[in-house]
Amino acid sequence: MGKVLAFIETRDNKIKNSGFETASAAVKLAGETGSEAVAFLIGSALSGIASELGAYGIKKAIVTEDQRFEKYSTTAYSKIIAQACKESGADVILLSATSMGKDVSPRISAKLEAGLVADCTEIKVESGNIIATRPVYAGKAMVDVKVCSTIKIFTLRPNVFKPVKVDGVTTEVVKVTPDISDDDFKSQVKEIVVNNEKLDVTEANIVVSGGRGLKGPENFHLVEELAKVLGGAAGASRAIVDAGWRPHSDQVGQTGKTVAPNLYIAVGISGAIQHLAGMSSSKCIVAINKDKDAPIFQVADYGIVGDALEILPVLTEEFKKVLSN
Repeated sequence: MGKVLAFIETRDNKIKNSGFETASAAVKLAGETGSEAVAFLIGSALSGIASELGAYGIKKAIVTEDQRFEKYSTTAYSKIIAQACKESGADVILLSATSMGKDVSPRISAKLEAGLVADCTEIKVESGNIIATRPVYAGKAMVDVKVCSTIKIFTLRPNVFKPVKVDGVTTEVVKVTPDISDDDFKSQVKEIVVNNEKLDVTEANIVVSGGRGLKGPENFHLVEELAKVLGGAAGASRAIVDAGWRPHSDQVGQTGKTVAPNLYIAVGISGAIQHLAGMSSSKCIVAINKDKDAPIFQVADYGIVGDALEILPVLTEEFKKVLSN
């Protein structure tokens, strides 16, 4: 086989956690296929941080820098990644299934005439073939997919492929001048607004999500308080987002964000299949709902039947006591 090219996402000149996940997955896949894992970074002034990938087994990182790359452009990024694939001789491209990965991967697929498997939860090698596992039918089932095209593209569900550190690896950083013009920046993100005090649900190891069982937006602070005590992020069901209680950026589910934290606490959420599609990969699921027959209990590891408004304050206080010791 050729090479496994791992596209490493960055923000504010820092590698995102999803980037380290992609790097580790590429190293593992390269080891199983007898190929080489190569990282690829796009941005400005990235040479210094690219060397951090050595801690995750990446021996070579290709960096293309341009001031125009500071703001994401789907047209420019897809062109540069496709070029990097051709020039490096890669036949496998791995990206994280983040908003950026979901946006840019189909364009790369079209440019390279490559098969694409999105939102993978597992990648393995069987009889020399790469087999990717991904959810289908809104998470009701999992399917194994084999791509038969010469170049193969896989996007990886965040927080599923854990970054694994290794010792004794130094990253060779190679700078490449991008073959790009202003015409390639036909679309561009003008501004990214980030609340530095608020943890994103896709990056958090613990997520506490609220639903209609909270009875009103004035009670959502109970979810936020529990999330803060646990060091996690606060999420929301589509029902309360549609009702205007919470912004869409908080929504977990099929039409929101897909999460896979170590702990997911669903508060007052019935468990519609659309919501389950966005959180069913969580390692441990705790459900709090006054309806003992709510579908959420069918996927939960632990369940509490009762009024969320009564349970949350008690639960939060108990966690404070335990975590303070």
